[in-house]
Amino acid sequence: MAVADLTWPEAGDLGNGGALLAVPVGSTEQHGPHLPLSTDTDMAVALCAGLADRCPDALVAPPVAYGASGEHSGFPGTLSIGQAALELLIVELCRSATDTFDRIVLVNGHGGNVEPLRRAVTLLRSESRDIRLFLPRYAGDAHAGRTETSLQLSLSPDRVRIERARPGDTRPLADVLPQLRAGGIKAVSANGILGDPTGATAAEGERLLTDLVSQLFEQVRQWWPEPVERIRP
Repeated sequence: MAVADLTWPEAGDLGNGGALLAVPVGSTEQHGPHLPLSTDTDMAVALCAGLADRCPDALVAPPVAYGASGEHSGFPGTLSIGQAALELLIVELCRSATDTFDRIVLVNGHGGNVEPLRRAVTLLRSESRDIRLFLPRYAGDAHAGRTETSLQLSLSPDRVRIERARPGDTRPLADVLPQLRAGGIKAVSANGILGDPTGATAAEGERLLTDLVSQLFEQVRQWWPEPVERIRP
């Protein structure tokens, strides 16, 4: 269930009933010439929706669609707010959200968000707020390659320009990190891709999405093992 669809009394009832708030945190950044700028946000939203399908006391917040994407500067359409702004945004958002919800899980869809999210969670937990951070883990290429292309094909194939998919820099991420850190993605890949999106399939993306939702569900169950029955509006 989406928080944005509720009225304030309904949100209050669910919060009092122990509902968990899942917050998708993504980015608006280039994902090669074939994937939409919203790719990271789309994945975070899909994970939260999958959690809500399996966990009856989970509600999905509107996504945070801007992240720390400075490494993608130089590619049109990338909208980055930087690490400091993202950290502050998450801190203030969660401070507000804990007025209603005792438990919050931040579900991250973009690697560049990790450090500011970790700092925000550390601060929030020092304030005795029950905030957790989920970082999806999977094997695959680093950015806009086969892995993310397969995921997006499973989520919204009509938004994938698969005919434009071309290999980018296919070296292991560890080999390109020094150059990437010094000059951003553009310094190592002219088309913005780290990996090879050719051969991506919706079936592969669906299998990966199912695995990631299971990862998230198991983490949530470990963090909050007690059963909670959601009060429906």
